[in-house]
Amino acid sequence: MKKKIFLFLFISSLGFAQNTLHYNDEKGSEKATLKDIEWLVGNWTGEAFGGVFQENWSQALGGSMLFDFKLVVEGKVVFYEVGHIVEKDKTLLYQIKHFDANLKGWEDKDKSEDFRFIKKEKNRMYFDNFTFEKVSENEINLYAYFEDSKKEVVFNFKK
Repeated sequence: MKKKIFLFLFISSLGFAQNTLHYNDEKGSEKATLKDIEWLVGNWTGEAFGGVFQENWSQALGGSMLFDFKLVVEGKVVFYEVGHIVEKDKTLLYQIKHFDANLKGWEDKDKSEDFRFIKKEKNRMYFDNFTFEKVSENEINLYAYFEDSKKEVVFNFKK
């Protein structure tokens, strides 16, 4: 009976694989450059939170890749994000600032949400609580772990 329960729990857990990692100060960050994530460049769209989103990533220039994000629900902008992935200390840092539909910032004016790079693995780039996954030339997934809900959400993007 114990073997059956263990097998059931093991098989059940396979469907709930975690795609995000949490940064560990002791392990630090792997070395990385923007060249490792250049496949992110382009104009992407998808659906999430009951609406449609657009995300645009620029070519690397000046040691950073800039992006903008917009979520639209029922024809109205819900929020924007602006940010970048920047080369810093021989690795990468993902930084975001949020704005409401009237461009009022969510974070303090001199603050951003910062997510340290953890590691690269085949078609994935792991940052603290975020994983970018290249599915194909025209499709990517972004896995985001939300601390408040303790849930991981997947955003599927297509060109």
